[in-house]
Amino acid sequence: MASDPSSGHTNFYRFVRRWLANPLGHHQHHHLRRSTSTGISSSTYPRIIPRCPSSSSSAQDRDRLRDKTMILDVEGGILMSSSTFPYFMLVAMEAGGFLRGFIMLCVHLVLWCLAPLLPEEVKLKVMVMVCFFGLKEKKVARVARAALPKHFLEGVGMEGLEAVRGVKSVVGVSRVIPRVMVKPFLEDYLGVDVVVGREVKMVRGFYVGLLENMSDGRLELADLEGEEMIGFGSSSGYSGHDHHHLFSWCKEVYLVTPEEKRKWSPLPRDQYPKPLVFHDGRLAFRPTFQATLAMLTWLPFSLPLTIFRTLIFVTLPYPVSVAIGSVFGVRTRVINSPVGQAKADHPRNPKGHLYVCNHRTLLDPVYIAAMLNKKVSAVTYSVSRLSEWISPIPTIRLTRDRDEDRRRMEEALRRGDLVVCPEGTTCREPYLLRFSPLSLELVDEVYLVALVNWSDMFYGNSTGRSKCLDSFYYFMNPRPAYDVEFMEKVPTRMVVDGKTCESKHVANMVQGEIGRVLGFECTKFTRENKYLALAGNRGVVDANQ
Repeated sequence: MASDPSSGHTNFYRFVRRWLANPLGHHQHHHLRRSTSTGISSSTYPRIIPRCPSSSSSAQDRDRLRDKTMILDVEGGILMSSSTFPYFMLVAMEAGGFLRGFIMLCVHLVLWCLAPLLPEEVKLKVMVMVCFFGLKEKKVARVARAALPKHFLEGVGMEGLEAVRGVKSVVGVSRVIPRVMVKPFLEDYLGVDVVVGREVKMVRGFYVGLLENMSDGRLELADLEGEEMIGFGSSSGYSGHDHHHLFSWCKEVYLVTPEEKRKWSPLPRDQYPKPLVFHDGRLAFRPTFQATLAMLTWLPFSLPLTIFRTLIFVTLPYPVSVAIGSVFGVRTRVINSPVGQAKADHPRNPKGHLYVCNHRTLLDPVYIAAMLNKKVSAVTYSVSRLSEWISPIPTIRLTRDRDEDRRRMEEALRRGDLVVCPEGTTCREPYLLRFSPLSLELVDEVYLVALVNWSDMFYGNSTGRSKCLDSFYYFMNPRPAYDVEFMEKVPTRMVVDGKTCESKHVANMVQGEIGRVLGFECTKFTRENKYLALAGNRGVVDANQ
């Protein structure tokens, strides 16, 4: 039986909802009128256009929009999903750790159960409090710069981005996600000129978790005074939030409906506004509620399994360790197995053979040694003492002094085979960084190896202080996988048009051959470029950690 609207229980629930939405009794005025500072009457409303400006606009309309400034509702205009939970969970996990992520998951579940009683604003403030309270400003800024852009790009709709690409300049307005989280993505990858959003309060470099109210954006838009503006957002949130009051600056507002948004397609990698070459963070999946719950459920089982997998690869002979590892979920595949081939090619070679490979994780040389079924040495730079100590193969630490590094590699080659990763650092995405030519100057021919790996939960490489745990994180995945493909040997002494090729040209050729086999794109980025972009340093890691 339906309850009487005048009943005491119903009135009580209405009172609770009103109080939770506005506990101090302040009245917020939702207005969509144009600001009088633009010189237009404040009683003038924007013209509402119920469609995405890229979906059904004529060529004439598209040309007309190119001279406009767009006020973009980030959550409603370019992100396909209305759920912001994955982005908050990513900050909680990467900047706060697994315990904070578990608390975040429990709080989110409670808020979901109480959803009929709680306004959206209250739920948002609770999530921000749990996510940010006690975190250092530097940690959150690093996650926003190095980890969040990848997940934002994977959540962008192709149709929404098309609307943004056609305008003169863009003002990004984040209604829900705090400005500190979304600003690096909008500026670095979308080229947004101004970012307006809600701030999280800080005290002495630490976040206290209190979400401030949305500013009116007048200071941010001061430089755009006099520009003709259009708005673009979601029709489902246009009238329900006072965060859209910046649309009052607009002459026209395009609103995409939920039905139209459900037809959007994910943005393909080759259409990213800026190539995603570098990113950081441990989570290799989009941390939705279900995926995060699965990861936290797996975590207690992964710790003893990781120790067991590590001991297998460190202590047992390679054929045995690979076989046992496959039983416990570590998949390894070799293409063009070279066992015994190198020795047959050069039975009297006084030097060892030089294997050159791309760099995916610290385990690259270990997998090559396992597929060769013999001991090899590997060169390293700025890896932790722990990584060197648990390594089942000898390691040679480089110094970045060219003459000293050359001497150390030559000495290692006199003792046996050597594995070198000329990239100097790992790359997660299908790109190859610039190859250093130094190792190619030591021998007359090199054996090329193409490597690719898969991680379904945790990345086995990083640029942070937990770099010493890279190998452990790789083995924490339920089913980590490696493909090792041995390629044809190539000469390092080549003559073209009567001239001997310089070592840097040979390095570029080797990079191109490995890239061709893997289907990876070759770049000119270096280790220094990666660490400056992700960690704010030049890639020198404390060897004692």
